[in-house]
Amino acid sequence: MSEPFRDPSLPTESRVRDLVARLTPDEKVGLLHQYQAPVERLGVRRFRTGTEALHGLAWLGPATVFPQAIGLASTWNPELVRSVGAATADEVIAFHRKDPAGAGRNVWAPVVNPLRDPRWGRNEEGYSEDPWLTGVLGTAYATGLRGVGPVLKTAPTLKHFLAYNNETDRCVSSSNLPPRVLHEYELRAFRPAIEAGAAVAVMPSYNLVNGRPAHLSPLINDVLRTWSGQDLLVVSDAYAPGNLYGAQAYHTDPAEAYAHAIRAGLDSFTQDDADSATTLGHIRTALDRGLLTEADLDTAIRHALSIRFRLGEFDPVEPYEEINEEVVNCTEHQRLAREAARQSITLLKNDGLLPLCAPKRVAVIGPLADVLLEDWYSGTLPYRVTARNGIAERCETVYCEGVDRITLRAEDGYVSATGDYTGGPLGIGASAEFDLFDWGGGAFAFRSVANGRHVSVGDDGVLVNDQPGPNGWEVRQTFRMEERFRGVVLRHIATDQYVTADQGTLRLTDDPDAATVFTVDLVESGAAQAAAAAADADVAVVVVGDHPLVNGRETEDRADLALPPMQEKLVRAVHEANRASVLVISSGYPFAVNWADAHMPAIIWSSHGGQEYGHALADVLFGDEDPGGRLTQTWYRSAGDLPDLFDYDIIATDATYLYYRGTPLYPFGHGLSYTRFTYSDLTLSSDDLAPDETLTVRVTVRNEGWRAGEEVVQVYTHQQRSRVKQPVRALRGFRKVRLAPGESRTVEVPVPIGDLAFWDVTRGRFAIEDASHKVQVGGSSRDIRLCAPFTVKGDRVPPRDLRALDAADHDEYDGIVLCDAARERGDAVRSAGPGAWIVFRDADLDHTAGTAALSVASTEGGVLTLRLDNPLHGEVLGTVTVRPTAGGHDFVEAATPLSPATGVRDLYVVFENEGVTVRTLGFRR
Repeated sequence: MSEPFRDPSLPTESRVRDLVARLTPDEKVGLLHQYQAPVERLGVRRFRTGTEALHGLAWLGPATVFPQAIGLASTWNPELVRSVGAATADEVIAFHRKDPAGAGRNVWAPVVNPLRDPRWGRNEEGYSEDPWLTGVLGTAYATGLRGVGPVLKTAPTLKHFLAYNNETDRCVSSSNLPPRVLHEYELRAFRPAIEAGAAVAVMPSYNLVNGRPAHLSPLINDVLRTWSGQDLLVVSDAYAPGNLYGAQAYHTDPAEAYAHAIRAGLDSFTQDDADSATTLGHIRTALDRGLLTEADLDTAIRHALSIRFRLGEFDPVEPYEEINEEVVNCTEHQRLAREAARQSITLLKNDGLLPLCAPKRVAVIGPLADVLLEDWYSGTLPYRVTARNGIAERCETVYCEGVDRITLRAEDGYVSATGDYTGGPLGIGASAEFDLFDWGGGAFAFRSVANGRHVSVGDDGVLVNDQPGPNGWEVRQTFRMEERFRGVVLRHIATDQYVTADQGTLRLTDDPDAATVFTVDLVESGAAQAAAAAADADVAVVVVGDHPLVNGRETEDRADLALPPMQEKLVRAVHEANRASVLVISSGYPFAVNWADAHMPAIIWSSHGGQEYGHALADVLFGDEDPGGRLTQTWYRSAGDLPDLFDYDIIATDATYLYYRGTPLYPFGHGLSYTRFTYSDLTLSSDDLAPDETLTVRVTVRNEGWRAGEEVVQVYTHQQRSRVKQPVRALRGFRKVRLAPGESRTVEVPVPIGDLAFWDVTRGRFAIEDASHKVQVGGSSRDIRLCAPFTVKGDRVPPRDLRALDAADHDEYDGIVLCDAARERGDAVRSAGPGAWIVFRDADLDHTAGTAALSVASTEGGVLTLRLDNPLHGEVLGTVTVRPTAGGHDFVEAATPLSPATGVRDLYVVFENEGVTVRTLGFRR
């Protein structure tokens, strides 16, 4: 063992340093791409970042498929989530052993973006709208992925940093992130997994944050990397580096953009798939132009190589050699998949119909009743246990898909389709029937009855019936039906083109006026058939929800929260035919099922539950198991209860359960049991605590029912007096307990007082106030059973020191956006229209006099008015004239003499014009 970098007895830092010193500049550049080049003279192999492992190993062939991430979260069982992560890691290693190049051990999971808005297309990938709970569950999954030994099983990567909750315009939209939301909400979800050493890599997001691309965020080096004592790898999202000089146009050319990205902390470029030549060429150009130094390269490759050393790549013994392909979809992983699915199933409503009591005949109904659907980051299902399969193992069943069967009639004849299983072009001729699927958002799919295959559009624009269903990155199997005089026209969603009958063949056209008008003739009503099936059964179970690749997925947000209209019609028809009906929702996000909540006797939700979903559902329906799930996200009654999709300020907009003051359909933490729990004897370890102490909450929970059940005991706190707006309540801890009939248990939940801190914008740090608080304990955020007061001996936020202020550190605002103050770092405030304002509350005017000086920029110029106590009519303290500047980043000083004022007052900066930017302000003598 001649080279020190191959000596496992040395510290990792020393081994990395030794290898870096042996590399030439060109070899170093070759390590900065997703597909890292080999260094054959040193025996360094190829290495690839990025194996998808969100809820099981994905994209590489059949492997165990666990419930979606939002489903795993609804178990409220971190140890179970850790076990799923560990099982996934074993299967990654098994695939890596078989194909090292195809299955790398740097995994891109978990996703820890807080689920701020349920319309987000990637909602299914996250854990919770609560950042603390997201951190707990993300840490659990990452811990399972990394393993417990000194050598990593896999290298988990947190996605996606930062403030990423919209797919609409995701590469060019900027998330407005005030300091409190940044520190209390967004960063809080990322920190635990890094701080615990569970996650060893991070992926920035596509969007901009306060006007600066997330891939260039100074928070990567200034914050993320301070949370861990070990090197943290930062990998780009796919094709995101190209946006820096492309769609975002933040830099003028690739070399400049890539140099800034590397200096900002990016270590690995996921660009142009396996073709690294172009990316590496831009980096070499940056070196030649002096935009990068070799020291910059050393820093980046140190991060990249550190992960490879920790994976044991340069050790003499192959790590985890005992794991082989027999572990993939093994019996233990199947059992774990079933248990994870069972614990994720959430009972939203139950009037006593559940659990089912030995029904002789059950009607299993709905477009999701006999299918299991894979999402974009799912593995390939090794087998499928559908709802129909699981129920059919228990009793006699009758099945009805519940979708309409139609024909499409044009002026020259009916749409025709081949019966050949491989499919063929659709034409005009003999009438063919199609099953019509409504997936919401105006998206429909057509399945040809002739061969059971879905209609798709080939690369040549011809419609063919050759696909198993909606699939792929670019889903080419969905259409909109737009009303026209005497019928409808079909608009292909993926291409935004219309369907026309061209010489007897259906194909796409760019010309809306050339679209063929079709009459939709109903052959069989899915709702009517479902009603007949339900009427002839003891119980009806109707299974509806989303298709994970349609109307809510990566690249596509939802517009509303409603069930697809045809699914809503189906649910109502089933209930009308048989009042003993159970609504089962399988989805990656909440729905506003208001009618169902008012009428259906029982409602169950789960995410798409993986290969064992049907068994788990039957376990719960028939009462073998208690429904173990609890919501980790608020279910609203309407999209009208939500702020704008692009508004990330959850504090100002009263968003998420933390600040929402309306009445949700189902609150955060909600989920019912088949038994009844009572709470008693709430005690606190102390009612007067210091900031460095921990409060221990003790409560006794008793199962008052006749059967065993699971309860998630949830502990919330509320600060009752504060300088700032505080959450209505915030989750601080929980315990999941299983109790036999009549059994009682006292549970303890520790609450570190440090967790009660908020970000004090006046001092740029976390603060814990001297204040009274309330502990709230119960079964959900709205099902509070017991309360107890306590006080915290913190400090008082002093009046604002006006000598030097960052404009972004205001207390409240109206009509402004946060923007970048410079390319590299710093935030500023820009007016979006005249009359916009920011306010600095409790400003100390006694120690200021004379002049206010502001750092400002505006290409058009403008006027700022300093007012006291009111932005419209308050006393004018001074007026600042802003002269035109060369650009948005060209700040100049503008000053104004001040009128005499004393005391502690609220200071408003009022923007009289649009497009004026303020970076700093300060009062001086």
